[in-house]
Amino acid sequence: MRRNILNKLLIAVCLLVMVSCKARKKLVVAPPAPVPAPVVKTVNPIDDIKARQLNFNTFAAKSSTTLNIDDNSNDVTLNIRIDHNKKIWVSVTAILGIEVARALITPDSIYVINKLQGMYLKKPFSYIYTYASKQINYKTLEALLVGNAMPEILNDPHVILQPTNGNVTLSGKLQELVYRLTLGPDKKAQLLNLSNPAEAQTLQVTNDAPVQAENKIVPSQIDIQSAIKNKKIQVNLHYTRVDFDQQLEYPFNIPERYSPAD
Repeated sequence: MRRNILNKLLIAVCLLVMVSCKARKKLVVAPPAPVPAPVVKTVNPIDDIKARQLNFNTFAAKSSTTLNIDDNSNDVTLNIRIDHNKKIWVSVTAILGIEVARALITPDSIYVINKLQGMYLKKPFSYIYTYASKQINYKTLEALLVGNAMPEILNDPHVILQPTNGNVTLSGKLQELVYRLTLGPDKKAQLLNLSNPAEAQTLQVTNDAPVQAENKIVPSQIDIQSAIKNKKIQVNLHYTRVDFDQQLEYPFNIPERYSPAD
């Protein structure tokens, strides 16, 4: 593995964050005596979709991963741990199980250490806006890693819903960010396309091969393709182990001897 794994991991992290059902009719009854008609609540399609998304407190996964950045490919293993809405911890191991990098992402900050070169990176979360739209936030990254629909789309009051052959497509625009999200019959995200034509940014996320883990359904294959001007990245995550709602540790410290990265 090349020694610029820190830069690759940073780019991967930054680019990763660049990701209806019919209403029931009222039941009409002709009672023998005048009584109020029964009230049947209709189901808001977006509320139904939100209710179908994966809900968890903690998430832990091991992933066989291929990182391809500008046609330079590396196979690594990622151990991912998520404390919902608080932090994402990632450990990167290469050949022979040697840990080469570690990352900690919070709603406010991004930290990466490169164990091969004794270097570290410490940036505010806003640093990702060098690579991504400002409509993207920490919750977006969490959603992409567990196969959920992008929260910003589900909260868009102008979203357009279009049922097609059992699937549902959500489309619209979040300021300069154009989106199109396809949901399966189970209302889970299958395909997400984001683009910012003015900045020549595109992102496609495909979720496949769903598996059950502790009564929760999660895609075991998540493929992410992104392009930002002349930079291209492809990340193929294949989860080989998934656990939910276990007590987890998120060890991360920057040794004093490490120097800051450029």
